[in-house]
Amino acid sequence: MTASRHYNRRDFFARTSSGVLGAALTSLLAEDFFGGAPLPAAEVAPRSAFDLKPKRTHHEAQATAVIQLFMSGGPSQMDLFDPKPVLNRMDGKPYPGNVEEIGNQGADNVGVMMGGRYKFARRGESGMWMADVLPHTAAMADDICLLNSMWTDHPNHDNALYKIHSGRLFMGYPTLGAWTLYGLGSENQNLPAYVVLNDPLGPPKNGTRNWTAGFLPPLFQGTPFRPTGSPLLNLKPQYEQPTEVTAAARGLLDRLDAIHRRERPYYPELDARIESYGLAARMQLSAGEALDLGRENKATLAAYGVGEKWTDSFARRCVLARRLVERGVRFVQIFLEEQPWDSHVDLADNHRGACLRTDKPVAALLRDLKQRGLLDSTLVMWGGEFGRTPTSQKSGGVYSGRDHNMQAFTSWLAGGGVRGGTSYGSTDDFGHKAVENPVSVHDYHATILHLLGLHHHDLFYQRSGLEERLTGINTPRVISEIIG
Repeated sequence: MTASRHYNRRDFFARTSSGVLGAALTSLLAEDFFGGAPLPAAEVAPRSAFDLKPKRTHHEAQATAVIQLFMSGGPSQMDLFDPKPVLNRMDGKPYPGNVEEIGNQGADNVGVMMGGRYKFARRGESGMWMADVLPHTAAMADDICLLNSMWTDHPNHDNALYKIHSGRLFMGYPTLGAWTLYGLGSENQNLPAYVVLNDPLGPPKNGTRNWTAGFLPPLFQGTPFRPTGSPLLNLKPQYEQPTEVTAAARGLLDRLDAIHRRERPYYPELDARIESYGLAARMQLSAGEALDLGRENKATLAAYGVGEKWTDSFARRCVLARRLVERGVRFVQIFLEEQPWDSHVDLADNHRGACLRTDKPVAALLRDLKQRGLLDSTLVMWGGEFGRTPTSQKSGGVYSGRDHNMQAFTSWLAGGGVRGGTSYGSTDDFGHKAVENPVSVHDYHATILHLLGLHHHDLFYQRSGLEERLTGINTPRVISEIIG
């Protein structure tokens, strides 16, 4: 038995200092792990934050997902969907009105009247007019609703693109996809809710502004996938570990994130960054399967045109879009490169080439969605930022193309509650101006939101004391006539 030791004052303070250091370390750990709460810490309640969890609609939705097939550059309405016999008869003659009304390049560049470049025929049981350069899309005419009386506010690409995507003529505003996520969230928390599929030939004009969240929290912006190779890199974890360990690690990270968020309550960029890291981790479990086109059978891939010279790239992105909405992704955009439909010169060859690249994949997408029972709940959008003029345009001394036209253009919708086989609105005898049932971009957006179960007036975001909306301050009109 050892004799009991007597501690002097020096021993006492030496031991006390060690205790103080331990207490300090405990306090720091409590701050990191429990946000400064007394030990043992209670669960930390996460603060109210923007997220992508599914949200209630304003009314019953007919569409739950959107695939936007964006045709950058401005497809020509009178050459593809809106035949004009009077214009054809006037081919080669001077414009009969004031040439200052035509185009945006000045009167010196306005040529003569230019009739349609392709043959038209009535398609499907509905008898919808469509040009012969769209044979595959024409076969799906009874599932399509043509909007022949679209118009916009600006004849230049940049501003017209801002308008068609965000409802405003200037940059910095949320796009339709971002507003959709803000209003509805996503049905799949393991994949990006808003996916952008760009062209391997390059991004579209205006780049990321076509899928920006603008002043909305960045959580709602589009996620671009890589146009070549694997759509997403690093989907496979660096090393495997037991499921229990992974779950424990993620639980700890969630707890730390909640503490960090609580101490920084008005920092939407932080929400977006935390969510992006969390989504990246979740995608390692499920995204590989969703993005693997090798899981599609050969007949399906062939129907889209995968592997063919002209259609392969667009076809692959159409298949991927179907796979994504099939798995609960809310909004998918497919872009071509900068401006393939911008036919200032040699429209006949230009549009024929663009149709060759897109016609077969687009029709296959509609047919595939329909066969799988997905078309009723998926709204497919096709169109560009504006149309073309009825006159030719002088470029390099040659008059073979058409200039920009903001006064009339054609877009189409399919699925998602839209009445197929419908042609809505009309233009004048030259296809120059919408004259019957004109559809503004705000009308177009309000209708899409309505099909998604959202009311354009009730979907707003408070900013600087204002209620900001996709459809602006003027009341738009939902085009009820095209809704089935």
